[in-house]
Amino acid sequence: MKVEAVLHGERKVYSVSAFNRGVARYLGRLPAVWVEGEVTELRHNPAWATVFVTLKDPATGATLKTTIARRTFDRLGLGLEEGETVHVAGRAELYEARGELGLRATTIERIGLGEHLLALERLRGRLAAEGLFAPAHKRPLPRIPRAVGVLTGADAAARGDLVATIANRFPATKVVVCEVRVQGRGAPQAIVAGLGCLGEHPEVDVVVLARGGGSFEDLLPFSDEAVVRAVAASPVPVVSAVGHEQDAPLCDLAADVRAPTPTAAGALVVPDRIELASTLEACRRRLELGVRALVAQDAARLGRLGERLRAAPRLLLERRRSGLDHAGARLQALSPLATLGRGYAIVRAHGEVVRDAAVLSPGDRLEVELASGGAGARVEDVRP
Repeated sequence: MKVEAVLHGERKVYSVSAFNRGVARYLGRLPAVWVEGEVTELRHNPAWATVFVTLKDPATGATLKTTIARRTFDRLGLGLEEGETVHVAGRAELYEARGELGLRATTIERIGLGEHLLALERLRGRLAAEGLFAPAHKRPLPRIPRAVGVLTGADAAARGDLVATIANRFPATKVVVCEVRVQGRGAPQAIVAGLGCLGEHPEVDVVVLARGGGSFEDLLPFSDEAVVRAVAASPVPVVSAVGHEQDAPLCDLAADVRAPTPTAAGALVVPDRIELASTLEACRRRLELGVRALVAQDAARLGRLGERLRAAPRLLLERRRSGLDHAGARLQALSPLATLGRGYAIVRAHGEVVRDAAVLSPGDRLEVELASGGAGARVEDVRP
Protein backbone atom coordinates (compact mmCIF):
# COMPACT_ATOMS: atom_id res chain seq x y z
CA MET A 1 0.00 0.00 0.00
CA LYS A 2 1.37 3.38 -1.02
CA VAL A 3 2.14 5.87 1.71
CA GLU A 4 0.14 8.94 0.84
CA ALA A 5 -0.21 12.29 2.51
CA VAL A 6 -3.30 14.46 2.76
CA LEU A 7 -2.92 17.98 1.42
CA HIS A 8 -3.90 20.77 3.74
CA GLY A 9 -3.19 23.79 1.56
CA GLU A 10 0.50 23.58 0.74
CA ARG A 11 1.18 21.26 3.68
CA LYS A 12 1.48 17.47 3.30
CA VAL A 13 0.11 15.72 6.40
CA TYR A 14 0.57 11.98 7.09
CA SER A 15 -1.67 9.97 9.36
CA VAL A 16 -0.03 8.06 12.19
CA SER A 17 -0.59 4.78 10.35
CA ALA A 18 0.91 6.19 7.15
CA PHE A 19 3.90 7.59 9.01
CA ASN A 20 4.56 4.31 10.82
CA ARG A 21 4.15 2.37 7.59
CA GLY A 22 6.61 4.62 5.78
CA VAL A 23 9.20 4.32 8.56
CA ALA A 24 8.72 0.54 8.61
CA ARG A 25 9.36 0.36 4.89
CA TYR A 26 12.48 2.45 5.26
CA LEU A 27 13.78 0.26 8.07
CA GLY A 28 13.09 -2.78 5.93
CA ARG A 29 15.71 -1.56 3.46
CA LEU A 30 18.42 -1.48 6.12
CA PRO A 31 20.92 -4.37 6.14
CA ALA A 32 20.97 -7.09 8.77
CA VAL A 33 23.12 -6.31 11.80
CA TRP A 34 24.56 -8.05 14.88
CA VAL A 35 23.59 -6.63 18.29
CA GLU A 36 25.16 -7.51 21.65
CA GLY A 37 23.25 -7.29 24.90
CA GLU A 38 22.20 -9.03 28.11
CA VAL A 39 19.04 -11.17 28.00
CA THR A 40 16.18 -9.80 30.10
CA GLU A 41 12.43 -10.41 30.10
CA LEU A 42 12.64 -13.67 28.16
CA ARG A 43 9.11 -14.88 27.34
CA HIS A 44 8.74 -18.29 25.71
CA ASN A 45 5.57 -20.33 25.43
CA PRO A 46 5.13 -23.50 23.31
CA ALA A 47 1.72 -22.18 22.23
CA TRP A 48 3.17 -18.95 20.83
CA ALA A 49 4.62 -18.55 17.33
CA THR A 50 7.12 -15.95 18.56
CA VAL A 51 9.64 -15.73 21.40
CA PHE A 52 10.01 -12.31 23.00
CA VAL A 53 13.20 -11.07 24.63
CA THR A 54 14.60 -7.72 25.67
CA LEU A 55 18.29 -6.99 25.10
CA LYS A 56 19.93 -4.62 27.59
CA ASP A 57 23.13 -2.62 27.35
CA PRO A 58 24.71 -3.13 30.82
CA ALA A 59 26.77 0.03 30.44
CA THR A 60 23.91 2.48 29.80
CA GLY A 61 20.75 0.55 30.63
CA ALA A 62 19.39 1.03 27.10
CA THR A 63 17.01 -1.74 25.99
CA LEU A 64 15.88 -3.17 22.65
CA LYS A 65 12.76 -5.27 22.13
CA THR A 66 13.63 -8.37 20.13
CA THR A 67 11.53 -11.12 18.60
CA ILE A 68 12.45 -14.43 16.99
CA ALA A 69 10.35 -17.22 15.49
CA ARG A 70 9.70 -19.90 18.11
CA ARG A 71 10.70 -22.72 15.77
CA THR A 72 14.02 -20.99 15.07
CA PHE A 73 14.58 -20.38 18.78
CA ASP A 74 13.74 -24.00 19.68
CA ARG A 75 15.99 -25.30 16.94
CA LEU A 76 18.93 -23.32 18.37
CA GLY A 77 18.46 -25.18 21.70
CA LEU A 78 20.31 -22.52 23.69
CA GLY A 79 18.41 -22.84 26.95
CA LEU A 80 18.93 -19.14 27.60
CA GLU A 81 18.56 -17.63 31.04
CA GLU A 82 18.10 -14.02 31.96
CA GLY A 83 21.37 -12.20 32.52
CA GLU A 84 23.32 -14.01 29.81
CA THR A 85 25.16 -11.96 27.18
CA VAL A 86 24.35 -12.85 23.57
CA HIS A 87 24.96 -11.77 19.99
CA VAL A 88 21.75 -11.43 17.99
CA ALA A 89 21.57 -11.16 14.20
CA GLY A 90 18.51 -9.54 12.66
CA ARG A 91 16.89 -6.56 10.99
CA ALA A 92 15.35 -3.46 12.47
CA GLU A 93 11.57 -3.37 12.30
CA LEU A 94 8.77 -1.14 13.45
CA TYR A 95 5.60 -2.52 14.97
CA GLU A 96 3.22 -0.25 13.10
CA ALA A 97 0.24 -0.59 15.42
CA ARG A 98 2.21 0.86 18.33
CA GLY A 99 5.09 2.59 16.63
CA GLU A 100 7.58 0.49 18.61
CA LEU A 101 11.08 -0.07 17.25
CA GLY A 102 12.47 -3.55 17.59
CA LEU A 103 14.79 -6.17 16.19
CA ARG A 104 13.51 -9.17 14.25
CA ALA A 105 16.16 -11.80 14.97
CA THR A 106 17.20 -14.60 12.69
CA THR A 107 19.69 -16.25 15.07
CA ILE A 108 21.13 -15.90 18.56
CA GLU A 109 24.57 -16.86 19.79
CA ARG A 110 25.63 -17.11 23.43
CA ILE A 111 28.96 -15.42 24.19
CA GLY A 112 28.98 -15.88 27.98
CA LEU A 113 27.17 -15.02 31.17
CA GLY A 114 26.55 -11.43 32.10
CA GLU A 115 28.27 -9.93 35.11
CA HIS A 116 25.20 -10.18 37.30
CA LEU A 117 24.60 -13.80 36.43
CA LEU A 118 28.23 -14.69 37.01
CA ALA A 119 28.13 -13.04 40.41
CA LEU A 120 24.91 -14.88 41.29
CA GLU A 121 26.37 -18.20 40.21
CA ARG A 122 29.40 -17.65 42.42
CA LEU A 123 27.16 -16.66 45.34
CA ARG A 124 24.89 -19.64 44.73
CA GLY A 125 27.83 -22.02 44.82
CA ARG A 126 29.27 -20.49 47.99
CA LEU A 127 25.98 -20.54 49.90
CA ALA A 128 25.21 -24.07 48.72
CA ALA A 129 28.61 -25.21 49.98
CA GLU A 130 27.66 -23.78 53.40
CA GLY A 131 24.52 -25.96 53.36
CA LEU A 132 22.13 -23.00 53.27
CA PHE A 133 19.99 -24.67 50.59
CA ALA A 134 20.13 -28.22 51.99
CA PRO A 135 16.79 -30.10 52.15
CA ALA A 136 17.54 -30.99 55.77
CA HIS A 137 17.07 -27.32 56.70
CA LYS A 138 13.59 -27.08 55.17
CA ARG A 139 10.83 -26.80 57.77
CA PRO A 140 7.23 -27.95 57.32
CA LEU A 141 4.58 -25.27 57.11
CA PRO A 142 2.12 -25.04 60.02
CA ARG A 143 -1.21 -26.72 59.32
CA ILE A 144 -3.33 -23.84 60.64
CA PRO A 145 -1.22 -20.72 61.34
CA ARG A 146 -2.49 -18.12 63.78
CA ALA A 147 -1.27 -15.34 61.49
CA VAL A 148 0.49 -15.16 58.12
CA GLY A 149 3.15 -12.50 57.68
CA VAL A 150 3.22 -11.00 54.17
CA LEU A 151 6.32 -9.07 53.14
CA THR A 152 5.61 -7.20 49.92
CA GLY A 153 6.21 -3.95 48.10
CA ALA A 154 3.79 -1.52 46.59
CA ASP A 155 2.61 -4.22 44.18
CA ALA A 156 -1.11 -4.07 44.95
CA ALA A 157 -1.91 -6.96 42.62
CA ALA A 158 0.45 -9.45 44.27
CA ARG A 159 -0.55 -8.40 47.79
CA GLY A 160 -4.25 -8.29 46.93
CA ASP A 161 -4.25 -11.75 45.32
CA LEU A 162 -2.41 -13.25 48.28
CA VAL A 163 -4.57 -11.65 50.97
CA ALA A 164 -7.78 -12.47 49.06
CA THR A 165 -6.74 -16.11 48.68
CA ILE A 166 -6.02 -16.44 52.41
CA ALA A 167 -9.31 -14.74 53.35
CA ASN A 168 -11.33 -16.97 51.00
CA ARG A 169 -9.67 -20.22 52.06
CA PHE A 170 -9.49 -19.70 55.83
CA PRO A 171 -10.95 -16.41 57.14
CA ALA A 172 -9.93 -17.16 60.74
CA THR A 173 -6.23 -16.69 59.96
CA LYS A 174 -4.91 -13.18 60.48
CA VAL A 175 -2.75 -11.46 57.87
CA VAL A 176 0.08 -9.17 58.98
CA VAL A 177 1.33 -7.09 56.03
CA CYS A 178 4.79 -5.52 56.04
CA GLU A 179 5.25 -3.23 53.02
CA VAL A 180 8.88 -2.45 52.15
CA ARG A 181 10.98 -1.36 49.19
CA VAL A 182 11.53 -4.43 47.02
CA GLN A 183 13.63 -3.03 44.16
CA GLY A 184 16.26 -0.42 43.64
CA ARG A 185 18.72 1.13 46.07
CA GLY A 186 18.21 0.06 49.68
CA ALA A 187 15.82 -2.77 48.82
CA PRO A 188 17.92 -5.62 50.31
CA GLN A 189 18.28 -3.82 53.65
CA ALA A 190 14.54 -3.07 53.72
CA ILE A 191 13.66 -6.71 52.98
CA VAL A 192 15.97 -7.97 55.75
CA ALA A 193 14.45 -5.52 58.23
CA GLY A 194 10.92 -6.54 57.22
CA LEU A 195 11.73 -10.23 57.69
CA GLY A 196 13.07 -9.44 61.15
CA CYS A 197 9.90 -7.59 62.17
CA LEU A 198 7.59 -10.34 60.94
CA GLY A 199 9.71 -13.05 62.56
CA GLU A 200 9.42 -11.30 65.93
CA HIS A 201 5.64 -10.89 65.71
CA PRO A 202 4.08 -13.01 68.50
CA GLU A 203 1.34 -14.52 66.32
CA VAL A 204 3.04 -14.91 62.93
CA ASP A 205 3.69 -18.62 62.28
CA VAL A 206 4.75 -18.37 58.62
CA VAL A 207 6.03 -15.58 56.34
CA VAL A 208 5.36 -15.13 52.62
CA LEU A 209 7.77 -13.11 50.46
CA ALA A 210 5.48 -11.79 47.74
CA ARG A 211 6.42 -9.82 44.65
CA GLY A 212 4.90 -9.75 41.19
CA GLY A 213 6.86 -10.26 38.01
CA GLY A 214 9.66 -7.99 36.91
CA SER A 215 12.85 -7.82 34.91
CA PHE A 216 16.01 -9.64 35.91
CA GLU A 217 17.34 -6.46 37.50
CA ASP A 218 14.09 -5.81 39.36
CA LEU A 219 14.37 -9.15 41.12
CA LEU A 220 18.07 -8.84 42.03
CA PRO A 221 17.38 -7.71 45.64
CA PHE A 222 15.86 -11.13 46.34
CA SER A 223 19.19 -12.71 45.37
CA ASP A 224 21.20 -10.42 47.64
CA GLU A 225 23.36 -12.39 50.09
CA ALA A 226 21.94 -10.59 53.14
CA VAL A 227 18.38 -11.34 52.03
CA VAL A 228 19.15 -14.99 51.32
CA ARG A 229 20.78 -15.43 54.74
CA ALA A 230 17.88 -13.66 56.45
CA VAL A 231 15.41 -16.03 54.78
CA ALA A 232 17.43 -19.07 55.88
CA ALA A 233 17.73 -17.72 59.46
CA SER A 234 14.06 -16.80 59.85
CA PRO A 235 12.60 -18.13 63.14
CA VAL A 236 9.43 -19.17 61.29
CA PRO A 237 9.04 -20.98 57.93
CA VAL A 238 9.29 -18.79 54.82
CA VAL A 239 7.41 -19.22 51.53
CA SER A 240 9.01 -17.50 48.54
CA ALA A 241 6.54 -16.19 45.94
CA VAL A 242 8.80 -13.84 44.00
CA GLY A 243 8.37 -13.15 40.29
CA HIS A 244 6.88 -15.60 37.82
CA GLU A 245 7.34 -19.36 37.65
CA GLN A 246 10.33 -19.08 35.30
CA ASP A 247 12.16 -16.66 37.63
CA ALA A 248 14.62 -18.16 40.09
CA PRO A 249 15.99 -15.67 42.67
CA LEU A 250 18.29 -17.17 45.28
CA CYS A 251 15.73 -16.58 48.04
CA ASP A 252 13.72 -19.41 46.42
CA LEU A 253 16.53 -21.83 47.29
CA ALA A 254 16.83 -20.62 50.89
CA ALA A 255 13.07 -20.55 51.57
CA ASP A 256 11.36 -23.54 53.14
CA VAL A 257 8.83 -23.69 50.29
CA ARG A 258 8.78 -22.06 46.87
CA ALA A 259 5.46 -20.96 45.34
CA PRO A 260 5.16 -20.10 41.61
CA THR A 261 2.81 -17.16 42.29
CA PRO A 262 1.49 -15.19 45.28
CA THR A 263 -1.92 -16.81 44.75
CA ALA A 264 -0.34 -20.26 44.95
CA ALA A 265 1.46 -19.16 48.14
CA GLY A 266 -1.89 -18.32 49.72
CA ALA A 267 -3.10 -21.83 48.99
CA LEU A 268 0.03 -23.28 50.60
CA VAL A 269 0.00 -21.42 53.91
CA VAL A 270 -3.64 -21.95 54.94
CA PRO A 271 -6.04 -24.88 54.47
CA ASP A 272 -9.26 -24.64 52.52
CA ARG A 273 -12.04 -24.31 55.10
CA ILE A 274 -14.45 -26.29 52.89
CA GLU A 275 -12.00 -29.15 52.45
CA LEU A 276 -11.10 -28.99 56.14
CA ALA A 277 -14.77 -29.14 57.15
CA SER A 278 -15.27 -32.08 54.80
CA THR A 279 -12.24 -33.84 56.26
CA LEU A 280 -13.46 -33.23 59.82
CA GLU A 281 -16.90 -34.56 58.92
CA ALA A 282 -15.35 -37.68 57.39
CA CYS A 283 -13.24 -38.15 60.54
CA ARG A 284 -16.34 -37.71 62.72
CA ARG A 285 -18.17 -40.36 60.72
CA ARG A 286 -15.25 -42.77 60.93
CA LEU A 287 -14.99 -42.13 64.67
CA GLU A 288 -18.72 -42.73 65.11
CA LEU A 289 -18.58 -45.97 63.11
CA GLY A 290 -15.50 -47.04 65.07
CA VAL A 291 -17.20 -46.38 68.42
CA ARG A 292 -20.31 -48.23 67.29
CA ALA A 293 -18.23 -51.19 66.18
CA LEU A 294 -16.36 -51.24 69.51
CA VAL A 295 -19.63 -51.03 71.46
CA ALA A 296 -21.08 -53.88 69.38
CA GLN A 297 -17.95 -55.97 69.94
CA ASP A 298 -18.02 -55.28 73.69
CA ALA A 299 -21.74 -56.06 73.86
CA ALA A 300 -21.18 -59.37 72.09
CA ARG A 301 -18.25 -60.16 74.38
CA LEU A 302 -20.32 -59.30 77.47
CA GLY A 303 -23.14 -61.48 76.13
CA ARG A 304 -20.76 -64.40 75.76
CA LEU A 305 -19.36 -63.78 79.24
CA GLY A 306 -22.92 -63.63 80.63
CA GLU A 307 -23.76 -66.98 79.07
CA ARG A 308 -20.58 -68.46 80.48
CA LEU A 309 -21.33 -66.94 83.88
CA ARG A 310 -24.86 -68.35 83.90
CA ALA A 311 -23.59 -71.76 82.83
CA ALA A 312 -20.61 -71.76 85.21
CA PRO A 313 -22.42 -72.91 88.43
CA ARG A 314 -24.05 -75.80 86.61
CA LEU A 315 -20.81 -76.84 85.00
CA LEU A 316 -18.98 -76.52 88.31
CA LEU A 317 -21.62 -78.59 90.06
CA GLU A 318 -21.41 -81.25 87.38
CA ARG A 319 -17.63 -81.31 87.60
CA ARG A 320 -17.76 -81.57 91.40
CA ARG A 321 -20.42 -84.32 91.22
CA SER A 322 -18.34 -86.20 88.69
CA GLY A 323 -15.29 -85.81 90.95
CA LEU A 324 -17.23 -87.08 93.94
CA ASP A 325 -18.52 -90.04 91.97
CA HIS A 326 -14.98 -90.84 90.86
CA ALA A 327 -13.65 -90.52 94.42
CA GLY A 328 -16.52 -92.65 95.73
CA ALA A 329 -15.76 -95.32 93.18
CA ARG A 330 -12.12 -95.32 94.21
CA LEU A 331 -13.06 -95.44 97.89
CA GLN A 332 -15.47 -98.24 97.19
CA ALA A 333 -12.76 -100.16 95.38
CA LEU A 334 -10.36 -99.64 98.29
CA SER A 335 -12.95 -100.37 101.03
CA PRO A 336 -12.41 -103.49 103.17
CA LEU A 337 -16.08 -104.25 102.71
CA ALA A 338 -15.47 -104.57 99.00
CA THR A 339 -12.72 -107.03 99.79
CA LEU A 340 -15.04 -108.93 102.06
CA GLY A 341 -17.63 -108.96 99.33
CA ARG A 342 -15.21 -110.96 97.21
CA GLY A 343 -15.16 -113.78 99.82
CA TYR A 344 -12.51 -112.59 102.21
CA ALA A 345 -12.96 -112.20 106.00
CA ILE A 346 -11.40 -110.08 108.75
CA VAL A 347 -10.15 -112.08 111.75
CA ARG A 348 -9.58 -110.39 115.09
CA ALA A 349 -8.03 -111.83 118.22
CA HIS A 350 -7.66 -110.03 121.46
CA GLY A 351 -9.35 -107.00 119.78
CA GLU A 352 -6.79 -106.65 117.01
CA VAL A 353 -6.74 -107.78 113.38
CA VAL A 354 -4.75 -110.92 112.96
CA ARG A 355 -2.11 -110.59 110.25
CA ASP A 356 0.27 -113.33 111.38
CA ALA A 357 -0.66 -116.82 112.64
CA ALA A 358 2.32 -116.77 115.02
CA VAL A 359 0.40 -114.47 117.40
CA LEU A 360 -2.28 -117.13 117.91
CA SER A 361 -2.38 -120.02 120.32
CA PRO A 362 -4.68 -123.03 120.35
CA GLY A 363 -7.85 -122.23 122.25
CA ASP A 364 -7.76 -118.49 121.47
CA ARG A 365 -11.14 -116.99 120.70
CA LEU A 366 -11.50 -115.38 117.29
CA GLU A 367 -14.01 -112.88 115.91
CA VAL A 368 -14.59 -113.40 112.19
CA GLU A 369 -16.16 -110.52 110.26
CA LEU A 370 -17.76 -111.41 106.93
CA ALA A 371 -19.25 -109.29 104.15
CA SER A 372 -22.59 -109.90 105.79
CA GLY A 373 -22.54 -110.65 109.48
CA GLY A 374 -19.84 -112.45 111.43
CA ALA A 375 -19.08 -115.44 113.63
CA GLY A 376 -17.09 -116.47 116.67
CA ALA A 377 -14.49 -119.25 116.57
CA ARG A 378 -11.68 -120.91 118.60
CA VAL A 379 -8.21 -121.79 117.43
CA GLU A 380 -7.70 -125.56 117.30
CA ASP A 381 -4.21 -125.55 115.93
CA VAL A 382 -1.69 -123.01 114.59
CA ARG A 383 0.14 -123.63 111.34
CA PRO A 384 3.19 -121.61 110.52
